[in-house]
Amino acid sequence: MDTRNDVQQFLTALRARITPEVAGLTVFGGERRVPGLRREEVAQLAGVSTAYYTRMERGDLSGVSESVLFALVRALQLNEAETAHLFDLTRAATGPRRAPRTKPELRVSRRVTQLINTMSDVPAIAMTRLGDPVASNPLGRPLFPDLFPGGKPVLNSARYLFLDERSKGLLPGLGDNRPRSSIRDAAHGRTGSYRQSAHGTRGGARDPQQ
Repeated sequence: MDTRNDVQQFLTALRARITPEVAGLTVFGGERRVPGLRREEVAQLAGVSTAYYTRMERGDLSGVSESVLFALVRALQLNEAETAHLFDLTRAATGPRRAPRTKPELRVSRRVTQLINTMSDVPAIAMTRLGDPVASNPLGRPLFPDLFPGGKPVLNSARYLFLDERSKGLLPGLGDNRPRSSIRDAAHGRTGSYRQSAHGTRGGARDPQQ
């Protein structure tokens, strides 16, 4: 859909209706050839180059960022309806946006998998640096069943411990006054968790009795 003429007419009309005084600009004498703002004055108010704004006013809104559009909204003092129309014109000029990137699949190395499998007498959960569970031995899942909901993505352990009401059962009696150290102990001491970094594996199971 070619919207160049619509964009040009829209921005030209908006620029013509605002005087330098209304825009807060100082005018130094001399005859003005336009009833409203000059292109360079709109560019100055929006914080872009004159060449860039000129390209926009000539109908080329492809690739214009939202920050520039909002700067133009402030410079031309647009109301809500005008702002919505400007963004509609930009979407029509830019075309459909690229689909968002999918979250990469979390994987665990063979070494960590073998280590967890050998820890048959203690619960063990492998997590990323951000606390996303990536592997567990048979005793680890029953200890934290909420982290591994059946048929659904695993839960982030930090979000679970800090934000999920179900995690209060891990530390009975403390309620909402759970100190961070206790939460950390629940996450690592009781599970014997093993962390995998981007540069290899580190850490190990902690004895809850220590």
